[in-house]
Amino acid sequence: MKDTAREAGRAPVAAGREPGGPLGVAVVGAGYWGPNLVRNFQSSPAFRLRWLCDLNVDRARQVLGGYSTVQATSDYAAVLADPEVDAVAVATPAGTHLDVALAALRAGKHVLVEKPLAATYEDGLKLVREAEERGLTLMCDHTYCYTPAVARIRDMVRSGELGDIQFVDSVRINLGLVQKDIDVLWDLAPHDLSVLDFILPDHVQPVAVAAHGADPIGAGQSCVAYLTLQLSTGAIAHVHVNWLSPTKVRTTMVGGSKRTLVWDDLNPSQRVAVFDRGVDLTAPQEIGEDERRDMLVSYRTGDMVAPALGEKEALRSMVEEFADAVRTGRPPLTDGRAGLKVLDILEAASRSLEFRGAVVGLRTGR
Repeated sequence: MKDTAREAGRAPVAAGREPGGPLGVAVVGAGYWGPNLVRNFQSSPAFRLRWLCDLNVDRARQVLGGYSTVQATSDYAAVLADPEVDAVAVATPAGTHLDVALAALRAGKHVLVEKPLAATYEDGLKLVREAEERGLTLMCDHTYCYTPAVARIRDMVRSGELGDIQFVDSVRINLGLVQKDIDVLWDLAPHDLSVLDFILPDHVQPVAVAAHGADPIGAGQSCVAYLTLQLSTGAIAHVHVNWLSPTKVRTTMVGGSKRTLVWDDLNPSQRVAVFDRGVDLTAPQEIGEDERRDMLVSYRTGDMVAPALGEKEALRSMVEEFADAVRTGRPPLTDGRAGLKVLDILEAASRSLEFRGAVVGLRTGR
């Protein structure tokens, strides 16, 4: 019998697996994020969690609990040698993503990687090329993209309901944990940048970035930063990230020519609000000469609508997307290329910081 999966350029699931049966998956990393992946893979009928791999086996066993049948190990080679493992989820530090994910791809496993995709753009590109050459799914867990709020925002932006996008303004600030190895841009901005890439129409792309940062407490890296992206349409997107704010704010405003949308992630009763308010510019040829001086700019004030949103855990939706992408062979909504775009912006922003806010062009914008 011919192996149609390989003929189509896709890696088949484990031999003997019933069609439509659960996919065998292993989670690598039992630290901060790994337990969340473990919980969601275990609760998903699309997967069967077989391994939890961590250098600290006791920590892995503690995450699994005393009655779990999932195997805990520090031997990554044994995980990759298991023919029942179809996919590997990587929840290790970003500096290890290249080695861990590359080994899984070369073992013929589909791979899910926590953000960021890799520590550098070049490392991320290696992973993307390896997955594409082997016909394997490479997905980046940009979790916020799978929230009901962001899914609704994406639909509204891409359907044209907001009109042409004129600006995006995002704020992610709190009294946060100051990291030792990365600045606030690399820590917090990936969330906002992944959402921006997710919601923008395909014909709207960031082309350049300028970043400004400050380290007022002497931490050794920027603790407050502002990032401005130039979009291919002439619009701009702005991201403010801050570890030093006494208040926690998670808001994004998407301004369109028809409507403006505000997403407040900390407001469970009204996460998304859509305002029929804005500024209209009348073309000079459309009005009489006597009115031109006074009528070029007009303001409209309409209703505010708060659309109803379903309640569903983002990680559960992400896991379902991963399973569907593996089974069908289609690119996941947040594939490796999406992860590359975020890395491109972060690296360009770091260069901009070095040159005190100079505008730096993007690879993916050329």
